[in-house]
Amino acid sequence: MPHILIVDDEVNIRKVVREYAEFEGYDITEAENGMEAVSLCHENDYDLIIMDVMMPRLDGYSACKEIHKTKNIPVIMLSARGEEYDKLFGFEIGVDDYVVKPFSPKELMARVKVVLKRNKPSSDPNQADKFVFEGLEVDISGREVYVNGQKASMTPKEYDLLFYLVRNKNIALSRDQLLEEVWGYDFFGDDRTVDTHIKMLRNSLGEYRKFIVTLRGMGYKFEAD
Repeated sequence: MPHILIVDDEVNIRKVVREYAEFEGYDITEAENGMEAVSLCHENDYDLIIMDVMMPRLDGYSACKEIHKTKNIPVIMLSARGEEYDKLFGFEIGVDDYVVKPFSPKELMARVKVVLKRNKPSSDPNQADKFVFEGLEVDISGREVYVNGQKASMTPKEYDLLFYLVRNKNIALSRDQLLEEVWGYDFFGDDRTVDTHIKMLRNSLGEYRKFIVTLRGMGYKFEAD
């Protein structure tokens, strides 16, 4: 049973999300601010965090960055701010999805299912999960990437994007396809979202950024022998 941490300073929102999440069969823990969320994550493991942005003591963005220093837990961020800048900033610090208030609890649960599924290790023994391209090592099941022997520090979405590109190496992938497969259900994003994350991923890969080829007017391809 997936264990979800709900973080919001509004009691009513926590109550509604908890009700729908428990109906879906999830185990729920609540926190009323970012500081409490960080403390709980130091003591426990969670499969997913649903977290508000604007909270007392420690905001959601700061809490997310602090949690990701030690735990690779996917995060769905809730916010009353729906501007593109706010969403892109969230993705840059490692948020998996971004839901604008007021929101539909049913839609939120649909997004929860997608994020949990995306972060679940593959159970197919025939599916390769470790790849080596010169000095770049990609361990998909372990969610680790090494560049010339040094472990890369990337956001969860950078990992997801790289893993999808590697699994489909030498295949041309459109931006729309990447949005659908990497970001998932009814995502708000556009070409800029994909391009921003590709730029971040290339920076993380250093000299091995060369493997990610831009296909002008279409999308990208992970090109390697």
